[in-house]
Amino acid sequence: MTPQMPHTGAWKTFTLVSFAAAAMLTIGIFFLPAEIWIKGYLAMASLFLTGTTFTLAKTLRDEHEAKRLINKIEDAATERVLREAVPGRL
Repeated sequence: MTPQMPHTGAWKTFTLVSFAAAAMLTIGIFFLPAEIWIKGYLAMASLFLTGTTFTLAKTLRDEHEAKRLINKIEDAATERVLREAVPGRL
């Protein structure tokens, strides 16, 4: 397993600001001068958006990790072919 790079300060700031914005959305829906069914609809929409965001992020991460693994396998195969083709190399 490869070591993971630490998160940058900009990324940490972005996640904290995003969390604060989501909290403000929740508070805004709660205090919205509307009927309860409208508030419920907006709350369900925000929950669905949050869930699909997690799904999209995981899918993109998994695809990226799979490409990294495929590239490592291809690089290893290339190195093996080069070693066999040119015995004095590497």
